[in-house]
Amino acid sequence: MSNRIGVFVCHCGINIAATVDVEELTRYAADLDNVVVSKDYKYMCSDRGAKLIKKSIKENKLNSIVVACCSPRMHEHTFRGVVEDGGVNAFNLEIANIREHCSWVHEDKKRATQKAKALVRGAVAKARLLEPLERSKISVTPKALVVGGGISGIQASLDLAEEGFKVYLVEKSPSIGGRMAQLDKTFPTLDCSSCILTPKMMEVANHQNIELLTYSEIENVEGNIGSYKIQVKKKPRYVDLDKCTGCGDCVSACRLNNRISSEFDMGMGKRSAIYIPFPQAIPLKCTIDPEHCLLLTRGKCGTGPLCVEACEADAIDFKQKEEKIELDVGAMIVATGYDVLDMSTVYEYGYARYGDVITTLEMERLISSSGPTGGEILCPSNQEKPKSITFVMCVGSRDETACTWCCRIGCMSALKQVYLLREKLGDDVEINVCYTDVRSFGKGYEEFYRNIRGVKTNFFRGKPSEVRNSKDHLKMDVFDTITNKLFEMNTDMVVLVPALVPRSDADELTRILHISQSGDGFYLEAHPKLRPMDTFTDGIFIAGCCQGPKDIQDSVAQASGAAARAANILSKKELEAEPLISVVDEDLCSGCGTCISVCSFNAIELVKEEDGKSHAKVIEGLCKGCGSCVGACPSGAMQQHGFKDKQILPMVEETI
Repeated sequence: MSNRIGVFVCHCGINIAATVDVEELTRYAADLDNVVVSKDYKYMCSDRGAKLIKKSIKENKLNSIVVACCSPRMHEHTFRGVVEDGGVNAFNLEIANIREHCSWVHEDKKRATQKAKALVRGAVAKARLLEPLERSKISVTPKALVVGGGISGIQASLDLAEEGFKVYLVEKSPSIGGRMAQLDKTFPTLDCSSCILTPKMMEVANHQNIELLTYSEIENVEGNIGSYKIQVKKKPRYVDLDKCTGCGDCVSACRLNNRISSEFDMGMGKRSAIYIPFPQAIPLKCTIDPEHCLLLTRGKCGTGPLCVEACEADAIDFKQKEEKIELDVGAMIVATGYDVLDMSTVYEYGYARYGDVITTLEMERLISSSGPTGGEILCPSNQEKPKSITFVMCVGSRDETACTWCCRIGCMSALKQVYLLREKLGDDVEINVCYTDVRSFGKGYEEFYRNIRGVKTNFFRGKPSEVRNSKDHLKMDVFDTITNKLFEMNTDMVVLVPALVPRSDADELTRILHISQSGDGFYLEAHPKLRPMDTFTDGIFIAGCCQGPKDIQDSVAQASGAAARAANILSKKELEAEPLISVVDEDLCSGCGTCISVCSFNAIELVKEEDGKSHAKVIEGLCKGCGSCVGACPSGAMQQHGFKDKQILPMVEETI
C-alpha cells in the first residue's frame, strides 16, 4: 500500500500562530510528496481537533500522520491515541515540534515560518518510512516498594496497603517518622506533631499488608515497570528485634551514656552508643551505633559490655551480620525527603563559631517537651534563659551563591516558633524577625501571619550583614528597607532559617533507580503540571520533599497522588510495553560488546551461537529506548524502532 500521509498543523492558541504563518505552512505541506490532506486548527489536542484528525483518516484512507504542534513530551501520547482510534497504527505518527523548536525561540515571523516548513518537511520524510509497531505484554507483580519512612512514605504506604497491595517500606534510619517526628507542633493550626504522626506510624507497624524494613538501604534495582527486582541491604542493629522489649535498660547502662551527639536532637542532646532514636520510635527497639560502640570499634568494652549485662531479654547480639533481601515489586514510590543546608557554609552568621547561633530544627528540639531540655528554652553556651532571640530568614535560600529556590516552609516555621516562644517565655523576652519577604501562601497561613504580627514581635525587612560576638551577647546590624533605617541589635540567641536541599545520597539513589534530577538536585518529575508524581522511568514515582521543598500538607497530598498512580499499575494483570526499543541485526553484529558497556539499564546481553560466534540480544522488558547503544555500535547492527538510520537520515536531509 502506498504512503498516504496527513499533515495537521496546530495554532496552539497564539503560541505558534503569533510567530508562524500556520495557513501558509498548511498550504505548503499539502504540496509535499505523499501528503493527501493538510489541515490546521486552533487547538489540535482538543476534542474537536481529535475528531478532525479521525475524520480525515477515514475520508482520505491515511496510513501515516504528521502533527505539527508542541513538544512530543507534551502530547505525543494524546495523538497516538487519536490516530489509533482513527484506525492508523499508533507508531505511524510523527510530531513536528514547531512550538519549542520554532515559534518560542524566534521573533521574525517570516524566518520562523521558513523553519517550520523545514521541520514539517523533515517529519513528512520520516513518516514515509515509518513502520507499524505492536506493544508487547508485561505481567505485573501486585506489590509496591516505598523508599523513605517520613510522612510522605508513611502516607503512600498506607494508601496502597488499604487498596489491598503488599507494600515494602524501606527506611534508612532505625525508625520511621522522618523530619516530622522532630517537630513540636505544626503550622498553621499548631497541632501536636507527634499526636498526628504517631498514630500513622502505629498503623504502618500493625498493617498486615505492610512489611517494614528499617535500618535498610536500596542497593540495586533491575527490571522494568510491573516487574522490578530490588536488592535491599539490611544493616545489623546488633540487637535481636524479636527479643528486644525497648525497655531502655541497656541504654542507661552503656559506658558512653549521654556522651554521643544525638542526630535526632540535631546535636542539642546526647545519647548512648546503644540507643532508641526517640520515645515514639517505630519499631521501639534499640540499635547499637557501630561507629561509636567501644566493642565494635576497639574490640573491647571495659571488662565486658554493660549493655549485655543489663539486658534481661538477652537481645544483644554482636554476631549479627549484614543481610541481603531480594524483593519483587511492580511499582516504586521514592519519598526520601530532604536535608537542610549546612549553616557553617554561610560564614557571616557564625553558626560554626558561636554556640548560641542555631537553626530552626535545633530550636524545634529545644521547644519540644521530649527534647534535650524538656521544653525549657536555654542558651546552649551558658544554659541560661535568653532575654532576646532573633530569627534570620532565608539563610541560603533565594541566594545565587547557595540555593536559588525558596524553602517554602521557612517563613511559617519561624512564625510558629515565635508564637511558641512567646507562649513559653512570656513578654519579658524580646523577639526579632529579620526577613526578606514573608511568604504565607497556604490555606490559613496569612491569617496565622497576621496573628503573629500582633504578638509583640519586631519585624525588620532586611538581612543582617553579619553576626558578631560580644562579651555577654551577640551583635548584628540590619538595614530595614521599610523604614530606611540601620538598626544595631544585641541578642542572646540567633535562629537561622536554613534552605532545604536534596539529600546527600540523592545522586547515588538516582544512579541505582535510573531516575533523573533537575538542575537543583531534587528528583525530576516527568512533567511539572501533567505528571508531577511520575519520573521518566516508568513505574517509579516521587512524593514529598525529594521532588522539591514543600510543607506537610502538600507532601501528604503528593504521597496520596503517587500511591494512586502506582495503584493504577498494580491493579492490572498485564501492561503494554512501548515498542520503541533497540533491536539487533544479528547478521551485522560482531559481538564486540560495545553496546553492553554503554547501556545504563543492563538491557543487553551477549548470546553465543552453536558455531561459537556471539551477538548482542536486547532484553525487551529492560530496554528504555534511550538510544545510547545505537550511537555506540561501530557496525550499525544496533537500531531503534521508530528511529532507524533509514528513517532519520532522510529526515535530516530534508530539514537542512
